[in-house]
Amino acid sequence: MNILIFGPPGSGKSTHSRKIVERYGLTYISSGDIIRHEIMKGTELGRELERYIARGDLIPDTVVNTLIISRLRRDRRNFIIDGYPRTAEQVLAFENYLYDHGVMLDLAMEIFISKEESVRRVAGRLICPKCGEVYHVTYNPPRVPGVCDVCGSKLVQREDDRREIVERRYDLYINNMTPIIKFYKKHGLYVRIDGHGSISEVWERIRPLLDYIKAREVPAQRLPESL
Repeated sequence: MNILIFGPPGSGKSTHSRKIVERYGLTYISSGDIIRHEIMKGTELGRELERYIARGDLIPDTVVNTLIISRLRRDRRNFIIDGYPRTAEQVLAFENYLYDHGVMLDLAMEIFISKEESVRRVAGRLICPKCGEVYHVTYNPPRVPGVCDVCGSKLVQREDDRREIVERRYDLYINNMTPIIKFYKKHGLYVRIDGHGSISEVWERIRPLLDYIKAREVPAQRLPESL
């Protein structure tokens, strides 16, 4: 089972990707994690990436394509990709890669939330810089305030989680994803999940869909466009 998962900032992509990985045994490939790892390495590329993120701008397609496709070469089957592709040029590079390697995509799933909800969620988001666990001061707080439940590291707020940056990222997401969604709708792979509500409520919209895809012996002609 090969899946794309995308959505506006704060939609819960990372949270639900990890639940999907746990339930279905997929490999998790996160564009954000790959980019942040490069930044942490302190390379010239990492410093350039950091400047794009601090401004809330999209990273050039050639850079993102190279990072993601290099990662895909290690895991060509049973993957979930979080946050990629985000532009028409990235779709073209990704689809060419799939075609060249005989890989079929099963689902392009968007978890959608409003702009107001996006800002509200991201403003309270906390990240563990060591293991990548994601928390929220209201919706998903750690057991000990400011401390990661998994590894005990101090939680931080990312630079790109400031309100003005979130609003800019949301607008960029909507503008850039419109043709991508149209593309995957045309191929019968797109499903929009209502991302409002608790983590468990959203998960119960996702789980039956993935159970169906996992269980089917032959691809269905089309998937429902929203849940």
